[in-house]
Amino acid sequence: MSRPVLSLPPWITHALRAQRGPVPWAAVGRGALAAGPVLVAGMAVGRTALGVLAAIGAMLAGINDRPGSRRASVKRLGVPALAGALGLVVGTAAGERVPPLALTVLLTGLGLVAGCVSAVGPVASAAGTQVLVAAALGAGMPVPEPGWARALAFLAGAAWLLALRLALPTPGALAGDFRFDGERAAVADVYDAIARLLDAVGTADARTRRFALTAALDHAQDALTGPRLRRWASSAAERRLHAQYAAALPLAEAATALAWAGDPVPARAAEGPRRLAAAVRDHAPTGPLPAPSRDAPGLRALDDALLHAAHTFDRDGGHRDLHTRRRTVRGLLHTAFGPGGREYGLRVALSFGAGAGTAQALHHSHWYGQHAHWYWMPATAVFLVKPDLGPLVSRVLCRAAGTVLGALLFAAFAAVLPRPEGLVALVAVCGALVPVATRHFAAQTAVVTVLVLALVMVGGEPQASVSRIAETLLACLIVLIAGHLPLPGRRGGQVRARLAAAGEAAGAYLRHVLDGSDSHGGSSSHNDGSSSHSGSGGSGPADARHAAGGPDDRATRWTLRREAYRALAEARTAIALAAAELPALARHSAGTDEVAVLLERLVDTTTACAVHLDDTGRLTPHLTERLAEVLDELAARGERVGDPVPRSHLAKPSAGPPSHSTRIHTGA
Repeated sequence: MSRPVLSLPPWITHALRAQRGPVPWAAVGRGALAAGPVLVAGMAVGRTALGVLAAIGAMLAGINDRPGSRRASVKRLGVPALAGALGLVVGTAAGERVPPLALTVLLTGLGLVAGCVSAVGPVASAAGTQVLVAAALGAGMPVPEPGWARALAFLAGAAWLLALRLALPTPGALAGDFRFDGERAAVADVYDAIARLLDAVGTADARTRRFALTAALDHAQDALTGPRLRRWASSAAERRLHAQYAAALPLAEAATALAWAGDPVPARAAEGPRRLAAAVRDHAPTGPLPAPSRDAPGLRALDDALLHAAHTFDRDGGHRDLHTRRRTVRGLLHTAFGPGGREYGLRVALSFGAGAGTAQALHHSHWYGQHAHWYWMPATAVFLVKPDLGPLVSRVLCRAAGTVLGALLFAAFAAVLPRPEGLVALVAVCGALVPVATRHFAAQTAVVTVLVLALVMVGGEPQASVSRIAETLLACLIVLIAGHLPLPGRRGGQVRARLAAAGEAAGAYLRHVLDGSDSHGGSSSHNDGSSSHSGSGGSGPADARHAAGGPDDRATRWTLRREAYRALAEARTAIALAAAELPALARHSAGTDEVAVLLERLVDTTTACAVHLDDTGRLTPHLTERLAEVLDELAARGERVGDPVPRSHLAKPSAGPPSHSTRIHTGA
């Protein structure tokens, strides 16, 4: 008789889960060279307080120093650092001139704006976090220097880490131009993900592999679209990477269509993308590419895409569209101050404002004794209220456990280490551990706690482990209460906003594919044999087929497809986090996961329709029925969960035999 398996609730299992992967040695090296050296530099010139602020800037930049390209790191590290410098200026000015009650109101308002802006995306979220943390530091940190000097020191620490990120090569990625090693690895991962999806076609792993392909495409797109001085790629190596990324999109489309059909494909179908991945990664020629048979629309599309990729890899490649569109100011404002952004902004404002008010009340009542660092409590509340770091209760548990562990470890280190040399060495070691510790929030909290306590002691404050634990537990209580308070409007706004965005993107993609059916011709080359693409130049079936729908039409289609899958990935992430909350919060997003699954089916079916239209110029009755079926299910499911996807965002194909005159009826 088998024993019953103990099933833990999601909010506990999430707290126990840690990310896995190889140790990011390059980031570890940068962390060791960041906070410690800038602290030493400040001490050497007699400005220890500014050295501490520079080390804090380097530490926060280290938390954002994630794998990716150098170009993407400029925005990922630079924008939050600029926001933090602004927060220091504002916080210092307010702390010097504004009374405690008015200061609490000001910080609460700043928390509302920063929280709303954080809903825009990961970089905006990091910027919102740093502006609030820095504002609390500026208002409460007893440093004699003016606000502009504090901001410059903070920026100097972050800029030093960014300079290390841009200058130092990544170990093991020195093939070709090392400046683009992150971009090259990201593009190679896309081709590997395509190969793994083709391996899984017809199996239960296909859906998971398709998710991995979406993640790889998102990562490569971000790696290649970072800031640049010129509008277009300015070097041959960069233009080549752009072209190689663009060549992966028709392959990904064909692989998705084959996965949707579910019929197993020959093993040789995955060999071509795998060789293309090796060519990108090693900066080497592709060699002959084995082609699949051409007995189905998806296989013919895959074969044509392989030939197109072979031609692209064989040439130096000019500029290629990365299939992204700039977000409009109106769209950004709608995301920030729409239902999802408002709900998150109110939670941040409540948590940050209550933390600041409680900390100041305790500080002015002399509860702190000799420790004048009331800024710890609101800064802790900011990190706790961030949904990026997991469900609310999971964040609270990890923060509390990590702080207690870190404070006890620091108390032990402080008792035996020489001062200040030992504390400076401890700062450098913790800086090196930050990139590894980011895999689990409790571990990150423990490392950051040791680092911050060491910086406080270097700055002249006495040992503060006990007060740090007490303030963290109070901040945990504040955020737990603020996170469960009823607010105006409907709960689960962030999840519903992500789902609505995914529905809008899916509808735009579907309408474009069906609208474009009139422009597709029915001519195609149905060669059932297999061939080998040598990678030489010239024209072939791929050129004719890619011209059938027009290059502009295909570019727009791939852009809309990328937006649809990216929006779906963001919605799935938000839904998974909401589902792992306590039941009191999780119930507000119940049923949204089923809507996301239906939207995925819709986008996958639309991709299959696009491939079939390219091949024959018409939709089959089976495809039309599948589209109508999933749209009907979406309408029914949306009504049951409160219609998170507005019907006006979707389109429905007309009934009757498919033809070149396929029409669209909106509002299905």
